[in-house]
Amino acid sequence: MRQLKILFVGDASNFHACLAQALRQMNHEVTVISNGSRWMDTDRNIDLSRRPGKMGAIRYVLDILKLLPRLKGFDIVHVINPIFMELRPEKMRHIFDYLKRNNSHLLLSAIGTDYHYFHTCHDGKTFRYSDYMVGDKPSPFMLSPESANQSNWNLPVMKWYSDYVTPQFDGVVTCLYEYHKVYESVVNADKLVYGGIPIDTQSIKPRIITTPPGKVKFFLGRHRNRTVLKGTDLMLDALRRTCDRYPNLCEMQVVENRPYNEYLELLSSAHVNLDQLYSYTPATNALLGMAHGVVAVSGAEPEYYDFIGEHQCQPIINVSPLVEGDIDQKLAWIVEHRDQLPALSRMSREFVEKHNDSHIVAQRHIDFWQRIIGQQE
Repeated sequence: MRQLKILFVGDASNFHACLAQALRQMNHEVTVISNGSRWMDTDRNIDLSRRPGKMGAIRYVLDILKLLPRLKGFDIVHVINPIFMELRPEKMRHIFDYLKRNNSHLLLSAIGTDYHYFHTCHDGKTFRYSDYMVGDKPSPFMLSPESANQSNWNLPVMKWYSDYVTPQFDGVVTCLYEYHKVYESVVNADKLVYGGIPIDTQSIKPRIITTPPGKVKFFLGRHRNRTVLKGTDLMLDALRRTCDRYPNLCEMQVVENRPYNEYLELLSSAHVNLDQLYSYTPATNALLGMAHGVVAVSGAEPEYYDFIGEHQCQPIINVSPLVEGDIDQKLAWIVEHRDQLPALSRMSREFVEKHNDSHIVAQRHIDFWQRIIGQQE
């Protein structure tokens, strides 16, 4: 395939930055514009960060206007979300129109909450649970003060904007099973593909657990403003109970809002990583740990394994918000069956190499782009 000129606008949890690195190694020209995922400070070619306050907002708009001449002439443009800059939908539409008009193909990386995901999670039939609903009841997040801004997804302007931009995307590449299920009912099948979350396994030297540890090192990393949303509040409570129950057999480390590289170093020294409670699938945090050989306690429902066609290598310890006491039981199992950790550690690395290596994910993108380019030539 000929060299492509690619633009990624926005980032989340190093997704576009990692994908860009793999694509460059495959001889494509890639530019990433983002705010570095804020406190994570991930790699980007052009920084586009919004400072607080009115003056920060004015400066942000001026920065975008100054940047616009550099955002044209690309073969492929991927935005990280329909709301891919920190602007209101009315203003976002003008930037969207500019990107659509001045580039060959405009696509969506479906990697976070948007209008369609939010409303699908509330339809009572697509998922048994989500960040927003557990069974037929609101999730703890929706009953907490943290959910105050979620009503924005119900605003008429959000529907107006989503109805405008979604049909105009040339394609949608999903990073998780959940987002794929959402967009299956939103866009035509020929516009949709699963890409997965890219992990740069080549740069990660795993620390595979070779012998059962005498004391299990549990790790929990959390975002200060998303503890209830991701269920890390409940996971931390269960972890504390487990460490109180087995004080001589386990210990825990909790970190919060650390820069990306520092976070990785802390994570890699653990045996077990506690990630998300309300997910069907392992996301970036879990997969990064697994690439290091750290066993993940996260989402790994049968639907996910079936979706990716994996029926042998299933190392993720699945926890469910639908089963009372499930987290406590799974953590106790880990402590009492420490002899299983070496096998799970080895399988964890194998799983990420097979399904989420950044070059594999990049090739899925390239194959999809080739199809889209071929359809429109």
